[in-house]
Amino acid sequence: HAGPAAGRHPLPDARQFAETVRMWGIDEGDTIVVYDDDHGLSAARAWWLLRHAGLRDSMLLDGGLEAWRAAGLPLQPGEVIPVPGTARPSWGRMPVVDTAGAEAMASGGLLLDARAAERYRGEVEPFDPVAGHIPGARNVPTAESIAEDGRLRPAAELAERFDAVGVDDATPVAVYCGSGITAAHAVLTLAVAGRPGVALYPGSWSAWVQDPSNAVAVGPEPDGASGRD
Repeated sequence: HAGPAAGRHPLPDARQFAETVRMWGIDEGDTIVVYDDDHGLSAARAWWLLRHAGLRDSMLLDGGLEAWRAAGLPLQPGEVIPVPGTARPSWGRMPVVDTAGAEAMASGGLLLDARAAERYRGEVEPFDPVAGHIPGARNVPTAESIAEDGRLRPAAELAERFDAVGVDDATPVAVYCGSGITAAHAVLTLAVAGRPGVALYPGSWSAWVQDPSNAVAVGPEPDGASGRD
């Protein structure tokens, strides 16, 4: 999976990830809960990878460690060395698109850009050598799916937000970000909003800009943009 076409954060090797899952102590049939201390923006990548590996009973702790602390629940200090588990991951269970697929989605479906608005517009680019967005993509910053208390906004509110940019049952949808991390959070929030099955572009912007023949757009979305012909 290495190389520029894979972007800054390529997907792991399927065999290595399966071994890692077992090293985490995950057994076949386990329910898995992932969390972070970053409002789920990082943990959502683990949630997506686990589901991509066929571990469908994987969930995200809404609000993360902050919500756990706020609830007065216990924390355990020190290192934990789990007993190796028995899980047998089956890779390739979540929909993905490559660079060509993302381009096709922008013109014939709906391609969502999950980055902050200023990165989408090309005003700043802290990580990649080129600023801007994939032509035809709609900007739906995933950070705005999180409420002030660090939890996801209500499902109905999320659904309204995605409906407003053209997400519906009839249109194929894919999502990208800078390198495929926060876009995984967008996939999760779309599922919470009742729109499962959205494809992830793992290489995202960091892969797109590696090919100078790929077009780059800057500035805000045009009025009435739909992301579709």
